[in-house]
Amino acid sequence: MKNILISLFSAVLLTSCATVNYSYDGRAFKNSLESITQDDLKKNLYVIASDEMEGRNTGSAGQKKAGEYIIKQYREMGVSHPTLMSSYYQNVPADFLNAKRGKGLPDSENILAFIEGSEKSNEIIVISAHYDHVGTQNGVVYNGADDDGSGTVAVMEIAEAFQKAKKAGHGPKRSMLFLHVTGEEHGLLGSDYYSQNPVFPLANTVSNLNIDMIGRCDPENCGKDYVYVIGSAMLSSELKKINEEANSKTAKMFLNYKYDQPNDPQRLYYRSDHYNFAKHNIPVAFFFDGIHEDYHKPTDDADKIDYEALQKRTQLVFATAWELANRKDRIVVDGKNDR
Repeated sequence: MKNILISLFSAVLLTSCATVNYSYDGRAFKNSLESITQDDLKKNLYVIASDEMEGRNTGSAGQKKAGEYIIKQYREMGVSHPTLMSSYYQNVPADFLNAKRGKGLPDSENILAFIEGSEKSNEIIVISAHYDHVGTQNGVVYNGADDDGSGTVAVMEIAEAFQKAKKAGHGPKRSMLFLHVTGEEHGLLGSDYYSQNPVFPLANTVSNLNIDMIGRCDPENCGKDYVYVIGSAMLSSELKKINEEANSKTAKMFLNYKYDQPNDPQRLYYRSDHYNFAKHNIPVAFFFDGIHEDYHKPTDDADKIDYEALQKRTQLVFATAWELANRKDRIVVDGKNDR
């Protein structure tokens, strides 16, 4: 009888594990999605984009202070760094940062937080944003609330949402790397360094979702519920479809592909950190709100952010990442990086 009861208990346990609902209609997803709140985004952004951070120029004391705050949040949510690393920091040396443009930048750091996958832990989904900005100029602090404080806090909220699911027993099947890169403003340097010195083999990196400015609107779209999506169909025929389905199930925004054209004069596909993954044939999607009147000006402040838009766009990236992390097969790479 004892053996029969043990067998029955094991069967029930296996059945319950096998029927965890990872769909967009499932409780696990909905609870995590709802944990991404305007209040949390606003709380973190008012710190990241405060005068205390002195504009977060690459390698500056202010940027390092912002990095310390980011790591403190990860520790509080229970998200550690990759076990292959001794800390959250990947050092990016000054000689690398100055090799191309020679601006006299000091050593800086990428910040890496990590949630190990429950089933396909060797396959990695990277969620990225740069946490540097342009610093202080003529005694005036350029706070960079949208560029890219908005992406920075979005990555943190997405990590917390995945960690919430993990604590509830619904952790991602694939591993999640939350990558805050330095040196974007000086030429995508932190992401370039990571792509040349990856903690995890690039062959194991399934996709990169990159977030750079998602808290404002541009003149063409103010008053509209939208986000620009760039590059999602370039290298994988599946990634754009996954992102569009995630949008239809959650945020229901207008996905604007204006800058996704091969002849786009702005060449935005090449101008943020996703490109350093794309050039290694890793499928990418870049989420962006457009160029607004405060871009690279000292008036890019936290009180001008549209927190409802920031929440919805963050939730869209999370929903896309959720499907990438939990689907049966990794997405195909069947396109060419030929723009």
